Amino acid sequence: MTAVRLSLTALASAFALIVTSCNVAMAQKTYDIGASDTEIKIGNIMPYSGPASAYGVIGKTEAAYFKMINAAGGIRGRKITFISYDDGYSPPKTVEQARKLVESDGVLLVFNSLGTATNAAIQKYMNEKKVPQLFVASGASKWNNPKEFPWTMGWQPSYQDEAHIYAKYIIKHRPDAKVAVLYQNDDFGKDYLKGLKDGFGDKASMIVAEESYETSEPTIDSHIVKLKATGADTFISIATPKFAAQAIKKAAEIAWKPLQFVSNVSASVGGVMQPSGFENTQDILSAAYLKDGADPQWNNDPEMMKFLAFLKKDYPDGNRLDGATAYGYAAAQTLVKVLEMCGDDLTRANVMKQAASLRGFTPDTLLPGITINTSPTDFAPIKQLQLMRFKGEKWELFGDIMSGDLSN
Repeated sequence: MTAVRLSLTALASAFALIVTSCNVAMAQKTYDIGASDTEIKIGNIMPYSGPASAYGVIGKTEAAYFKMINAAGGIRGRKITFISYDDGYSPPKTVEQARKLVESDGVLLVFNSLGTATNAAIQKYMNEKKVPQLFVASGASKWNNPKEFPWTMGWQPSYQDEAHIYAKYIIKHRPDAKVAVLYQNDDFGKDYLKGLKDGFGDKASMIVAEESYETSEPTIDSHIVKLKATGADTFISIATPKFAAQAIKKAAEIAWKPLQFVSNVSASVGGVMQPSGFENTQDILSAAYLKDGADPQWNNDPEMMKFLAFLKKDYPDGNRLDGATAYGYAAAQTLVKVLEMCGDDLTRANVMKQAASLRGFTPDTLLPGITINTSPTDFAPIKQLQLMRFKGEKWELFGDIMSGDLSN
């Protein structure tokens, strides 16, 4: 009997040891460089200077948002260290800053860095290093290529989808239009121009003029004069904020009054429309996926009220009229969601796995009816927009939520 009791005791002890070991294994935390029990290091690259400096507001908004998250206890007790560098919208500088973030600062990931040409310059590097280049702040279609670039994911709607929507609208409502296009001579402008031509399809001859500009040019006035001379009655401006505002003002100055479209990246009331002079911006068209802080219809919207409360308490320098502020807030909110989904597995591979597992996620500043969805084969989180027209001192949404799918 004694031997039996001893065997049972030994068996119970062994079982307890196994259970304890399993619990320890289950509770084990897994980290890559840039993450620990107390910290998550996030890298970012923004044009705080240079021709696209208006977008620097995005990085400042994100810094304020992460500071708010830290003040509330962080993410599962871990505080975010947000390291954001200026690249002046210059690809060689972007490469330099990306290497610094990855090799010197040891960030877990690089988040929402801005620009098409700038991000294209570091895409191969980030993928070779297997460091997430997550929620790129650019609508280029190349960010949705998980097979070739599994460590790169976009965030906003693609430029091509947006261009398809404008082409659909023009074909339906102005079938005899003569379209002039101003575009930035880089990956951003060319990607968008391709979307326009694809959107027009066999009616691409409606585009009667294409004029490109360089970001190094101090002014694009001469390009607008040339486009007017073509007799075009419809004008699509594929430009970043500084140049979009110049285009609007110059068109007004030379009394050119075409039906005018501005790309979403330059639809900010505070960043483009107001500096252009509200008298010059009436009836301009664009498309949106974010709520406009200038639109009073959102004043009592529960989610928008959270955003406005954030501006008041955590980012008092933030301008509710600047679309870049709503953008930075929503992008930061999306990253926090992904990091929460990671739990205690804060590896780079798991960050990408969770980013590719978003279902029906809606940041506070996204328009109703638009949600974020991803999968291992779909790295395009936002795919819908709604057309809008500028009236008075704000945008007015109209029509249904649209996708850029040309098969519809």
